[in-house]
Amino acid sequence: MASSAFSNALFSPIYAPSKPISHQHNFSFLKFPNTRSHPLRKTTSLTAFCSFDASDSPSQDTPIELMYPAFPTVMDINKIREILPHRFPFLLVDRVVEFNPGVSAVAIKNVTINDNFFPGHFPERPIMPGVLMVEAMAQVGGLVMLQPEVGGSRDNFFFAGIDKVRFRKPVIAGDTLVMRMTLTKLQKRFGIAKMEGKAYVGGEIVCEGEFLMAMGSE
Repeated sequence: MASSAFSNALFSPIYAPSKPISHQHNFSFLKFPNTRSHPLRKTTSLTAFCSFDASDSPSQDTPIELMYPAFPTVMDINKIREILPHRFPFLLVDRVVEFNPGVSAVAIKNVTINDNFFPGHFPERPIMPGVLMVEAMAQVGGLVMLQPEVGGSRDNFFFAGIDKVRFRKPVIAGDTLVMRMTLTKLQKRFGIAKMEGKAYVGGEIVCEGEFLMAMGSE
């Protein structure tokens, strides 16, 4: 069993050359098992390429910790706290990575095992409650709405309703929840705004819905 695990880790990439090898090389000592590659495995003792183009690629030698750039910071947590009235344990937005004032925003929530809801939801299987995903998305919507272009105020801004909400996949500890909220309709006279929200983990939609925001009078 240990030998099999070592073999899988060593030869995890799938070798599918895009064109025939033009030079003579003896690869008879390599055995390529029929297995899927694992994105976090890194060959430490041997790297083999069946394409000379691939062997020339510098990304093959890049450590995994340097392969994926961090999300940009358009608003850090201090700026978010200046806009949103929420505080611990109910501030569910960690960073804004894209922002079009009065139009849309993309923000992230780093889901960690230290979040206060995990001990009860659930002790043996930590899953982020769907209602908190919706709340986090609404807070991102608040960042869009609480801007001079829209006329919102943190003292009179409310989450008024949701519609067509669907949860596609569970969000667990260790995930990064990426939330996009887009203003679709604004009625300044009545202080009502409609927004479309989508949340992603690893590029896949985990939650989506339509949100209704209300701005009361001063």
